[in-house]
Amino acid sequence: MKSVCVFCGSNVGRDAAYLEAAITAGEVIARSGLAIVYGGGRIGLMGAVADAALAAGGRVVGVMPRALFEREIAHSGLSELRVVETMHERKQTMANLADGFLALPGGAGTLEEFFEQWTWAQLGIHAKPCGLLNVKDYFQPLLVLIAG
Repeated sequence: MKSVCVFCGSNVGRDAAYLEAAITAGEVIARSGLAIVYGGGRIGLMGAVADAALAAGGRVVGVMPRALFEREIAHSGLSELRVVETMHERKQTMANLADGFLALPGGAGTLEEFFEQWTWAQLGIHAKPCGLLNVKDYFQPLLVLIAG
């Protein structure tokens, strides 16, 4: 089964539109017959994406470092949860499982994970698509910066 790795916030953000977009993204991805690979959390936009995809009958695979799992933020209802030792292993595992990458609104962690995959694509390490869901122009300053 093809899968999309979704990077997004562990908080819901300041605008209800972010939560709506996360729910819609989870539903659309699942109804398109794609699995979701993500960080494995039950909270924030991450949890909303996972819950929406599961409710739509989708497959959701979480990848979480043991330190976060031990803080009890893991989603207990996933199709599969892989517990890894480090953040680096988490990112590599998600990259190996995914056929493409999508970033929704989020913070530094979301950007770091997305930028790594985008950089790997530019370097030819993979040829998987990388996209931003620009909810209410959330990524607009980044897009302006990139455009130079």
